[in-house]
Amino acid sequence: MKENQPTNIPQNARGFTVAASPLNNVKLELAIICCVGVLLFLLQGRITDNSLLQFMLLAGYGCVGMLWIFYRVRRILRQASVNK
Repeated sequence: MKENQPTNIPQNARGFTVAASPLNNVKLELAIICCVGVLLFLLQGRITDNSLLQFMLLAGYGCVGMLWIFYRVRRILRQASVNK
């Protein structure tokens, strides 16, 4: 017995699917970098008591993380443009 459904709802047996993004790995790496950054922020007081060293530690980690994400995105986009 089939329920009454509006005709404007598409009926797809496979369900709703979206093509995988080539940047999914970068999203995962960004999430990992952010989680480690939060842990570093919480532990920085135990690592050193000097405020300047704490700032340099967090700023250095942030810059290295930013450069890593830039590198990965540029590499993936360059590879995607070559494959087209």
